[in-house]
Amino acid sequence: MKVIVIAAAILAMSAGVASADQALAQKSACLSCHAVDKKVVGPAFKDVAKKYKGDAKAAEHIVGVIKKGGKGVWGPVPMPPHPQVSDENAKKLADWVLSL
Repeated sequence: MKVIVIAAAILAMSAGVASADQALAQKSACLSCHAVDKKVVGPAFKDVAKKYKGDAKAAEHIVGVIKKGGKGVWGPVPMPPHPQVSDENAKKLADWVLSL
């Protein structure tokens, strides 16, 4: 019984983190060009997670793309830089995307 309660608590906490990071993505305007599970202007976040699965430097790379922008990886439309996103929030967003 204790194990079930602990497991439920862990799931509830991780769901809270996931929704908090999705809220951060909304607040940071990420969801203007991206969606979790479908391509909008930019790739679906789940597709990004799939592309970088197992890459130990993926989070660092995604933080760089968030802060400095990028082009050519997902098609002809460049991602503009978002220098106003703090390093801490860029890391939270990168970790969230990679967790999908």
